[in-house]
Amino acid sequence: SKTMVDNIFEIKDLSFSYGNNKVIDGLNLKIKEGKITTLIGANGCGKSTLFNLMTKNLKPNNGEIFLAGQSVEQMKLKDFARKAAIVHQYNTAPPDITVKKLVEFGRTPYHTMGLSPNPEEDRGKVKFALEITDTEKFKDKPVSQLSGGQKQRVWIAMALAQDTKILFLDEPTTYLDIRYQLQILRLVKRLNSEFNITVIMVLHDINQSLYYSDEIVAMQDGKILSQGIPKEIITPKLIEDVYGVTLETGEIDGKPFVMPV
Repeated sequence: SKTMVDNIFEIKDLSFSYGNNKVIDGLNLKIKEGKITTLIGANGCGKSTLFNLMTKNLKPNNGEIFLAGQSVEQMKLKDFARKAAIVHQYNTAPPDITVKKLVEFGRTPYHTMGLSPNPEEDRGKVKFALEITDTEKFKDKPVSQLSGGQKQRVWIAMALAQDTKILFLDEPTTYLDIRYQLQILRLVKRLNSEFNITVIMVLHDINQSLYYSDEIVAMQDGKILSQGIPKEIITPKLIEDVYGVTLETGEIDGKPFVMPV
């Protein structure tokens, strides 16, 4: 393990508005390399907007986002895609496309004019992505025929085929049964611990956030309310500030959790 953890992302004085509605307001944030960092907050707090700004889906009105010292806004999409892979909340695959074909799309940032400089490498990365997500067994099936949990693993496989050191996940467990939620979160944990992939995700479920993350970033009204190691920052007061409810906090296996009073 590295003693000195560098900030992979640095966000300075970021602001963003939809029309007159300011959603991100003078936000500053540093995200450490090699960790799982989760954004939490009530609906409308700006976490999805922040996610979209960090992934080049939106352009900031003010301020800057740096990825390893480079301005994200000034990076070409292709260069960004070689550094960071993104699994969005809503994904639609073309009808009839097979799992393997979809995962192969993850290699396109490395292609020039639609041609691969290294088909052998592509094949290896796709194989790895299918294996690690346990989707190889239905590689020839149309994505449309899979269950929600299986589909989500395929989208993660496509992101992994991109072979980046950063993985963005926007609410990867929403709409999934609890069994599939845990499958996805365990996979994310493994990608981080075994392959040192930096994970930045938005999660809905507070206890899952606390259990699976190294760092929590709690947002409120377009600003960062608190950031840190889950057991250091989670207090009944923070939960009240973020979600507007009173909850008790406790610990299981040295990890914090919250429960209704």
